[in-house]
Amino acid sequence: MTPDAAIRAEGLTKRYGETTAVDALSFTLPRGATWGLLGGNGAGKSTTIAMLLGILVPSEGQVTVLGHDMARDRFAALARMNFSSPYVALPHRLTVAENLRVYAHLYDVPHAGARIAELAEALQLGEILHRPAGQLSAGQKTRVALAKALVNRPELLLLDEPTASLDPDTGDWVRSWLERYRAETGCAILLASHNMAEVERLCGHVLMMKRGRLVAEGSPAALVARFGRDNLEDVFLDIARDRKAHGKERA
Repeated sequence: MTPDAAIRAEGLTKRYGETTAVDALSFTLPRGATWGLLGGNGAGKSTTIAMLLGILVPSEGQVTVLGHDMARDRFAALARMNFSSPYVALPHRLTVAENLRVYAHLYDVPHAGARIAELAEALQLGEILHRPAGQLSAGQKTRVALAKALVNRPELLLLDEPTASLDPDTGDWVRSWLERYRAETGCAILLASHNMAEVERLCGHVLMMKRGRLVAEGSPAALVARFGRDNLEDVFLDIARDRKAHGKERA
């Protein structure tokens, strides 16, 4: 395990009977980097994230997170990482503050009240702290989900569509906040997203999956050049539709 690796996946595979959801996926995410995990619906992104979190046990392969083998030392890694997705709802009847306290205690965050107050100020949650989570707008829910994901000051963030359903202004605000947090803390980020402009802005490297396999990787600029396209969205469509690259292969 290289000392500067946030995630190392080796031959990561998940099968459900005759169906292979993830097929021999290998990659190393450096600490402090933001990488994109891309692919169409059914490509294996969510299954990959679940295995990285230790929620799913791989059929084959190994996952090491922040130096911890997830098969033997999962909880030591989980204390230092976090996950956020707008598709995972917080308990609707609990207020924002109550939800954040629950997660702060789950992560054994010292001085939880002070940490929640700090996040409330940074993420502009002050006016909604005592509002039930079920009464929040999409943008407010996203900011609360981000606060939940940051409550333990993670060294690794796994983000699944963090700006889905947000208006352009709120989406830009979230992206700027993530860029600033990574720059200030050195946190590594693995971002699963269907927003190619977001990926081009945030990610220094991209993993492209299709039918559970890694089919292309590189920086957004390198992939755009390799496929002879103008942007990453066209590259995504080429891969999704099995169109061959029009540019030159680049290392």
